[in-house]
Amino acid sequence: MPTAIRGRAHRTRGEFSLRRTAVGFVLAAFLLVAGGMLLRTVGASAGHHPLLWGALALAGAVSALGMLRRRHRRRAAARVAAAVTQAAEELVDNALAELDEANALPAPAPAPAPAAVLLPEPEPEPVAADFAALDPYAFEEAVADLCRRDGCRDVEVVGGAGDLGADVLATAPDGRRMVVQCKRYGPTNKVGSQDLQRFGGTCYAVHGAETAVVVTTGEFTAPAAEYAAACGIVCVDADGLTGWSEGTLAPPWELPVAHAGGLPEPA
Repeated sequence: MPTAIRGRAHRTRGEFSLRRTAVGFVLAAFLLVAGGMLLRTVGASAGHHPLLWGALALAGAVSALGMLRRRHRRRAAARVAAAVTQAAEELVDNALAELDEANALPAPAPAPAPAAVLLPEPEPEPVAADFAALDPYAFEEAVADLCRRDGCRDVEVVGGAGDLGADVLATAPDGRRMVVQCKRYGPTNKVGSQDLQRFGGTCYAVHGAETAVVVTTGEFTAPAAEYAAACGIVCVDADGLTGWSEGTLAPPWELPVAHAGGLPEPA
């Protein structure tokens, strides 16, 4: 209902109630006057008719008792309504108080993240079990696979006719350019100083090596080891190759110059 209509209805109900109240006062006054005259007449004749007086008294008592009962009922109803209202207000207040307490509580702390499980690093898988049993070309591929396994980039097998001593080219994990010569020899053959001199003459000047490596399935002679130490060439013999493949020795680009595996350093 709009506000203007509610205002007019409220004023209309107020004026009607005042009118009814005024009419009620007039009727009450009339009844009092009429009642007084009736009582006076009844009183005058009561001396002649005692039973009539007793009946009137009894009727007045009954009326008064009824009025008292109605008033008592109104008061009882008012008390019940007040009690119900108070109980409802208390329930609402308690609910609001609990809601305020819940909002005031700090947010629960997040559950801690599970601890990271450190898994052991897998051991490098051997590329070949018997390098001496491979043919020269397969041996070069096996050495290239070892380089790839241990993190080298741009690994390329270039061995063949006219390779000028380079069989495998690669970029080491630290960024150095690596040139590898592969010598698949039998157990009775050794890599001599002439082999190292031919490789030393091309690995730096022709191939631009920053790390030069010679890998063999045999051994190096002492003069070859001396030349390699003088020219900065890393030598990997059969024992060093096996250790590199099995992961028990570091890869050649991390080893000292002219020494890898079982080769002793020259005095």
